[in-house]
Amino acid sequence: EVQLVESGGGLVQPGESLRLSCAASGFSFSTSTMSWVRQAPGKGIEWVSTIYSRGDASYLDDVEGRFTISRDNAENMLYLQLNSLKIEDTAMYYCRAHIGGGVVRGQGTQVTVSS
Repeated sequence: EVQLVESGGGLVQPGESLRLSCAASGFSFSTSTMSWVRQAPGKGIEWVSTIYSRGDASYLDDVEGRFTISRDNAENMLYLQLNSLKIEDTAMYYCRAHIGGGVVRGQGTQVTVSS
């Protein structure tokens, strides 16, 4: 069974940092493309970042330079380092695994940025 479990969210002030984690199991993590997406209150799903099996990554323009995606293939872990957080980064953050032509998503972790 494919499982993705996110953690690390919380309530922070603008300018602060968080590190999100996603524990993956039930599939070949090291060969899978992984992504982070987010959903702000009342809005649709927004792609944030993708990391490929070789480690190369891409980012939403608005987070480039502030967020860093990484992976630990030995531990089947995906990470998203969020720096210089803005109020508009407030959202539920989900990790996604691209598996066999489909996508599996975890239950999410809430990030709230508020002064």
